Amino acid sequence: MTMPSDTDTRDTELAAQYEAYPYPERNAQDETKRLLIGSPSHLREIDYWVFGARRSRSKPLRALVAGCGTGDGAIMLATQMARSNRPGEVVCIDRSHHALSIAQARATTRELDNIRFIQASLTDLKSLELGLFDYIDCCGVLHHLPDPAATLKSLVHLLAPQGGMGLMVYAPYGRTGVYMLQDALEQLAPHTEPPAARLDTAKRVMRSLPATAWLRHNGNFGDHLSGGDAGLYDLLLNPRDRSYTIDAFLDLLSEAGLDASCLMEPARYDPTLFLPDPRLRKHLGTLSWREKAIVAEALTGNMATHVAYVVRQGERITPPDYNDFDAIPLMREIPGIELAKQMLADHTLPFTFGTLAVPIPLPPQTRGLLPLIDGQRTVGDLAEILSTRGVTEDKFRKIWNEIFPTLESLNRVLLQSPA
Repeated sequence: MTMPSDTDTRDTELAAQYEAYPYPERNAQDETKRLLIGSPSHLREIDYWVFGARRSRSKPLRALVAGCGTGDGAIMLATQMARSNRPGEVVCIDRSHHALSIAQARATTRELDNIRFIQASLTDLKSLELGLFDYIDCCGVLHHLPDPAATLKSLVHLLAPQGGMGLMVYAPYGRTGVYMLQDALEQLAPHTEPPAARLDTAKRVMRSLPATAWLRHNGNFGDHLSGGDAGLYDLLLNPRDRSYTIDAFLDLLSEAGLDASCLMEPARYDPTLFLPDPRLRKHLGTLSWREKAIVAEALTGNMATHVAYVVRQGERITPPDYNDFDAIPLMREIPGIELAKQMLADHTLPFTFGTLAVPIPLPPQTRGLLPLIDGQRTVGDLAEILSTRGVTEDKFRKIWNEIFPTLESLNRVLLQSPA
């Protein structure tokens, strides 16, 4: 089979798009006010979901951001590494000079010295002789490439032993309406027109979009629609925009010799959360995790992306036993005291998976235990503190065996890696 070349017409148009409208739109001065946090490539997630909380934090981390765009993931990771005195570097590759200049300006504003930028195409990785990386981010890139499978395989060759990746691809059901408008704009704003002219047409269409258009009823994403010219162009005018069901995404990983160590968030792909019917749950119990994920995506209908941490097949690292009294739990991002405040009087934690809100039941003791999780105290320390509140060790083990797996599946509580 003849594969499309890197210089096919649509790829040339894609390159022109990101020079004209780097996505997402970012202002370097905003780095003085906030740090954008997300998945993949959050440092604590990498430590846990890729390295199984077994890799020393003192060991240098060499990371590659393959297709960094204007730099959200790269800036987050480099900043988190700097703040935690983590040795290593973040190497950023993108073929758009304009996008790289924005990412570089953001890094300069933050005075990051652990990040560097290379203007190059991902199809030229071999010639760059970059060496091996412990972690590779490829977020929002594969679905725009001429040959996603080939590029993913080339990235696998850059993985160091026991290394892993963070990936994001678009998903079809949560983007209902997007591809319909893309089809219409193929006719109204042909790819042969200059980017500015195509954008003008898209804006005119959006101002007159019929009330019946599916995009008007899709509340599953807002970043593109509120992201200025770059966001609108990337959503509706991108010359190559694939989407993957979870089944197709897992097939893509398998073809590249990869396994998912985590789909983000894990609970999102568990249909038992929103199918309380006992008979349905019994049937779900007979399905594989992949089959459950397929059911969850099809039933919820709101997954606009799939985010995954992946490792080579057969290299998944099992995290330490969370019941071990020497294990150290830590909050992924939200402090325990703040997460506890979100719990309701019935001891449920309201949690949103995109536009789907699900009440997550937790033991009553969760509200008092969460503020104690600081990345320093061990599980044994938590048990000892709760013993002063009348909770026996047996009782503690029972509630902890419910609390940790639940909050882990929500990507809220993880385990600390060794120093």
